[in-house]
Amino acid sequence: MPKNLVIVESPAKAKTIEGYLGKDFKVASSYGHVRDLPKGGLSVDVDNGFLPTYEIQADKKAVIKELKKLAKDAEIIYLASDGDREGEAISWHLKEALDLNDSQTRRIVFHEITKNAIQNALQNPRGIDLNLVNAQQARRVLDRLVGFEISPILWRKIKGGLSAGRVQSVAVRLVVDREREIDGFNSSSSFKITAHFIIEKGKILNAELPKKFESEDQALAFLEKCIEADFFIEKLETKPSKKSPAPPFTTSTLQQEASRKLSFSVSQTMTLAQKLYESGKITYMRTDSLNLSEEAINAAASAITGDFGSEYSQSRRYKTKSKSAQEAHEAIRPTDFRVSSAGKDYNENRLYELIWKRAIASQISDAQIEKTIATVGISNNDLKFTASGEVIKFDGFLKVYIESTDDENSDEQKGMLPPLAEGQVLELKDLTSRETFTRPAPRYTEASLVKKLEEMGIGRPSTYAPTISTIQKRGYISKETREGRERKFIQLVLANRGIERTINTETTGYEKQKLFPTNIAMVVNDFLVDHFPNVVDFSFTANVEKEFDEIALGEKPWDSMISDFYSKFHSTVEETKLVERSEVNKSRELGKDPASERKVYARLGKFGPVIQIGESDDDDKKFASMRQGQFIESISLEEALDLFQLPRNVGVYEEEEVIAAIGKFGPYVKHNGKFYSLGKELDPLSVSIDEATALINTKRTADANMVIKAFEGNDEIQVLNGRYGPYIKAGKKNVKIPKDQKPEDLTLQECVDLAEKTPEKKFKGKRK
Repeated sequence: MPKNLVIVESPAKAKTIEGYLGKDFKVASSYGHVRDLPKGGLSVDVDNGFLPTYEIQADKKAVIKELKKLAKDAEIIYLASDGDREGEAISWHLKEALDLNDSQTRRIVFHEITKNAIQNALQNPRGIDLNLVNAQQARRVLDRLVGFEISPILWRKIKGGLSAGRVQSVAVRLVVDREREIDGFNSSSSFKITAHFIIEKGKILNAELPKKFESEDQALAFLEKCIEADFFIEKLETKPSKKSPAPPFTTSTLQQEASRKLSFSVSQTMTLAQKLYESGKITYMRTDSLNLSEEAINAAASAITGDFGSEYSQSRRYKTKSKSAQEAHEAIRPTDFRVSSAGKDYNENRLYELIWKRAIASQISDAQIEKTIATVGISNNDLKFTASGEVIKFDGFLKVYIESTDDENSDEQKGMLPPLAEGQVLELKDLTSRETFTRPAPRYTEASLVKKLEEMGIGRPSTYAPTISTIQKRGYISKETREGRERKFIQLVLANRGIERTINTETTGYEKQKLFPTNIAMVVNDFLVDHFPNVVDFSFTANVEKEFDEIALGEKPWDSMISDFYSKFHSTVEETKLVERSEVNKSRELGKDPASERKVYARLGKFGPVIQIGESDDDDKKFASMRQGQFIESISLEEALDLFQLPRNVGVYEEEEVIAAIGKFGPYVKHNGKFYSLGKELDPLSVSIDEATALINTKRTADANMVIKAFEGNDEIQVLNGRYGPYIKAGKKNVKIPKDQKPEDLTLQECVDLAEKTPEKKFKGKRK
C-alpha cells in the first residue's frame, strides 16, 4: 500500500494531482464538506459558548468509511483542501471525523494544481490554522442563528416556506430599493444638438454642443439663429495620452466580465472556473487578491516578448486595495502563459481565454494615444461645438484585451478626425436637435449586484455565487428579459436653411437578464427593515465581515463575537413574536369596484400576489392573479380591474371559441383544447382574433415540421426534430439516434430496440 495519503475536495482534482505524484502516494477525495450542522434543529448551544454540534452528512458516511480505511494503512495523511477559510474548515472536519492524530497529519496548501506547486506544498507542510477554522465556524453559526430564529417568524407572520439570511437579505434589499427608486423616478427631457459638417472629399465632421436646452422653444431659437451663421475651426488641440490595462481577475471582477463579455451567470462562471482549476489550467478561483507571484510575472514577460516583442513587455505588481482581502492568494491567472486555450469544452475554453487575455494584458505596455479636440466657432453666437477623436500610436495591451463596462450609456471608442486646420470655414450639412430623457439608475444584473456587494464590503469571494443563486431559488428575485415600450420624442432638423419638426418614436425600457424583485421580496424586506434593522443594515453586515477577518487573523475570539451579536438579536426576536399577523403590510386597499360597490384589495395570496374583490369573509369574493411586473404597492385600481376581464373570448376560429387568459406559465390563448403561448409580444387583454389565429397556424406548422416519422398503430413512438437535432420519442423517454442511421429511414422495430438500450434517467430532484 502507498505510504502517503493525500485527501483533496474533489475527484477531478484528485485525478489531476495523482498524475503528478509517484507510487508512494494515494490521492482520494472527500467530495467537499463531510460534516455540518444537522438540518431541522438549531444545533448551537447558546448557553455554553455557542458550541456547535456537527454530524457526518448522510451522503458522506460511505466516503468517511473509505477514507478511514485508507488512513489506517497510511503513514502520513496530507489534508490538501483549498487554502481559504472554507477549505481550512474542511481539513479540520476531516481530521475530527477520521480521528487523525497530529503526529501523522500534515496540512498542505497550493493555489494552482501544477507539479511544482504540489511538490512545493509537500515540502512545506503545516498544521491546521484554527483561526481560519474559527472564522468559518463563526460565519456558519451566525448564519444558522439568524436563519433559525427569523425564518419561523416569517412563516407565522407572512407565509410558510420563507427564509432570511444575513447576506441574502441585504442582497434582496438592494434589488428592492433599486426597483422602488426606478418606480419613483420622474423623467425629464432636454434637447441635445449635434452638427454634421462637410469637409473636403466628402468627409463628414461630427460635432456636439456641450450645452443642452431645457425646452423645445430654446432649441428652436438656437437653430433659427444658426440659419444665418458661419461655422469655422476656432481651435485645434492635440494631446498625448495613454491607457493602462486592468489588473488580473479577482473572483468578483471575473464574474462581472464573464457576464458582460460571455453572458455567463455568476454560478455558471464559478462552475467553469472550478473545472479549469481542478484540471490544472488556472490558479485558485476564489480570491480577492490582485497579486501575481514573481514566477508568474517572469513567465508572462517571457510569453509576451516571444509573441509580440520586447517593446510590449511591462511588468506590473498590483496591490489589493481592500484591507480585508483573505489569505495570501494570487489573482486568477493561467498556470502556464504559453497555453492560450483550455481544450475542447466550448465554454471552459471561452472562460480560459478571457482569464488568459486579462492576465497577460496586465503585463503588457500601456497603449499610447493621441487625442485631438476641435472647437467649432459660430459667427453669431458665443456657444461652441466640439468634436474629438483619437489615434492609437502604439496599441500596447489593446492588442490583446479591452475591458468592458457596466455603463449602458458609454460611448464607442472615438475614431480619427478628418484633416482640419485652424480658421478653416466649414460647410454645414445639417443641425439636429433631438429630445432626450433622463433615465433612472439601471436595474442590477447578477454581476453588477456582486460588484455592489463587494464595494459595500458585504460577502467574500466564496459567498457571491451562492448568495445570488439562493435569492433566485427562494423566489425573492427573478432574472428576466423584458420588452421595452414605445415613447415619442421631438426632433428638429436644420438643413438647406429650413427647419423641419418631426415626432418620432423610440423603444425605451428594454431589460436584458436583469434582476427584478417579487412581491414577496418587498413584503419580507419591509418586515425585516421594520423589525430586524441590523440584519438588513448595510454597514452592520459589512462590519460583521470585518469581524470575521479579525477572527481569521487571531485578533478576536469567535464566541465573544457571536455573543455580542446574539444578545441584542435574540431580544428583538422575542419582541417580534408579539407582532400581530394583521399588522404586517401584506395587502393594500385600492378603492371600490364600480360594478359591485365592493372594496378591491391587492394582497399576497397563498400562490402569489392577487387582486381580491370583496372582504376575506365574503362567500362570493372574486380573485384575479396579478401579472408579471405588477406590484402590490403600486398597482392602480384600473389595472387591477382589468385583470378580471380574463379569461376573455377573443373570437371564433374554425367554429371554436378562442379564449385569452393568464396561466401558470404566462399569457396564452386556448383553442379546441390546445394552448398557445402569447409570449412577450401579445397582451391577453388586447390580442385580436387575427393575431391569435396567426399564432395558432404558426404553431401548427412548426409542430407539423417537427415530426419526421410517425408509425401507424403506435402513438407512443415518433421520430422528431428537436432543438439539438433529430431524436426518437418513446413514451416519456427521449432517445439519441446513432450518427450512422438516417432518421427518416428508421423502422418501428429499430426505434423500439434503441429505446430499450437507453437507460431511464435517474430522478435528480428532491423528494417532497
